[in-house]
Formats: sequence, structure tokens, C-alpha cells
Amino acid sequence: MNKWIKKLIVVTLFSSALVAVVPVSAETRITYKSAKSTSSYYQMGVQISEAMKSGSDGNIIVTVEESQGSVQNVMEVKARGEDYVFTTPPVLVNLAQGGKAMFEGKGDPKFDEIRALFPIPSLTMHFVMSANSGITDFAGMEGKTILLGKGSFGATEGEKYLKLFGLEGKVTLAEVELSNAVAALKNGQIDGFVTAGSYPAPNVIEAAASTGVNVISLSDDQIQQSKRSKLVIPAGTYKGQDAEITTTSLPVAAFTTTAMSDDTAYALTKTFWEAKEGMGEGAPWWNGVDENLMSNITGKIHPGAIRYYEESGFSLTDDQK
Repeated sequence: MNKWIKKLIVVTLFSSALVAVVPVSAETRITYKSAKSTSSYYQMGVQISEAMKSGSDGNIIVTVEESQGSVQNVMEVKARGEDYVFTTPPVLVNLAQGGKAMFEGKGDPKFDEIRALFPIPSLTMHFVMSANSGITDFAGMEGKTILLGKGSFGATEGEKYLKLFGLEGKVTLAEVELSNAVAALKNGQIDGFVTAGSYPAPNVIEAAASTGVNVISLSDDQIQQSKRSKLVIPAGTYKGQDAEITTTSLPVAAFTTTAMSDDTAYALTKTFWEAKEGMGEGAPWWNGVDENLMSNITGKIHPGAIRYYEESGFSLTDDQK
């Protein structure tokens, strides 16, 4: 045999032995699809990315992708693989798996593979009235000028509540962008505005600090009519707020699919919960996420995440398993 061929064989065998001895990098790369870059949910995605990197000693690298909304996030399951994590209300996953509403005629077998990982802050309804208006309930909004905004969940939900509670046609809807709500409230252009997002909401914090506000609470009957989840905002969340605010919310969670390995799903879920307290120190909206929100996940949870929850003593339903 040619001596150069012999040498090549020896080098190849030596290299193979090195591969067997040197461990393969454990780095896991994840794509996290959240929301528009201007939203609080995109900021949450960035915080989760930083927490995953820190909490895993750099072994989990999360890249945050901007999204146009929750429906798009679900639809992209069709073309994504094992590294895809996205946020959406659990109700949209149920609709996608049933081929209903906005998913009618757009079904796909991959929708049945969607599995939850962990809850994130809920979309929380805020009905914000200026302190000067003296309004503390829905009935008092009659004859006032209210800003709903356009195209957002908060705008759609706010309009629904006006109809439900007998205010349709009895309030003036302001033609102002929601981004200008605080300025419009401060200069008296509007009496109040409706916004939905994680609490504490940045625009409500600003309005409470700059001009003073009353955030309206809903009665149990009104919450039942809304067909949304009840959520209590603790006293002291906003300046001048001395009592709890009872309102409604739309739960949101992080999801992946069964294409993700159990070990990866376990690591993501474990790292999230272990990092949550630290994230809450810098961004209070994380403080509203606790074990109680697990009940808002109405579909199945990823087996890897289930392993973490069972180890940690979380209570799960049969439907979630």
C-alpha cells in the first residue's frame, strides 16, 4: 500500500478518535416569534432571549423575530421546524386545530402538533378615564369622548364592551391614534382611552403620573358577559390607585410543536421559570405570571415541559397532558 495512503488512513482514524473524545457543542438555537417591534410583547421576547442565554450559560441562544400578530405566528407553524417558538392566545390554537374562524379553509395537520411551553403576561383590558372627569364606572362614560384606537385587540374588545354595556352610540369615539392617548388626555381632547396589554401598561403609567386617572373596574356580571378571563390588578400598580382593579384579560402563552425535542422543551421551560423573578425586577409585568396562569392553557403542553412541571409540583389537568 502506498505510504501516503497509509498516512492518510492513520490521520483519519486519529481524527475520528478525537471527534469521539471531544464533546459536541450543546448550544441550542431557537427562533422566538412575538409581535411588532414597538409592542411590549416584543420587549418581553428580548427579555426572554437574554434570560435564556444567561440562565443556560450561553447554551440556549434565542433570536427574536418581529411579527404582525398572533394569527401569523400560528400560520407559520406550517413551514417551521423544531427550533420554532411563538406566542399567541391559547384560544387561537384551539381555533386553528378546529379549522374555525380565521383558520376556516386554512387547516393543516401541523396545527395538531402545537404544544404549549409556559404562560406569559396576559393582554389586560384597561378602561382609563381622566381623574378630572370623575368617572368611575361604565355608566358614567355616557356622553364622553373615548379613544379606542384602530386595528388592535384593545380597540376591537373595547368596542365590544361598549355594545355589551349599553353605550353604543352614546359616547363620542375620538379620531386619534392610540400612541397619542396620553397627550390627548392631558390636553382635554379626550375624557378617556381604552388600551390592552400586559400590566402595568406603559401608557397607563404615564397617564397616571402626568394627569391622574381612574381605571374602571368591571363587575362580575360584566366579566361574565365579556366571556373573557377575570384578572385583578393589585392596588398601587398605578399612581393614585388605592384599590384593586378588576378587569378582563386574554391569556397568552409561548408555544412550540412536537417537532421540538423533549430535552429542549424541558430546558426552555425550566430556564424561563427560574429566570422569571429576575425578569420581574426589571419589568414588573412578569410579576403577574405565576402558577395560577397555567389554568389558562387550554390545550396540550409539550411532554418536555410537562416533565419540568411534574418535577416542580405544578398541578396540570388531564387535557393539558
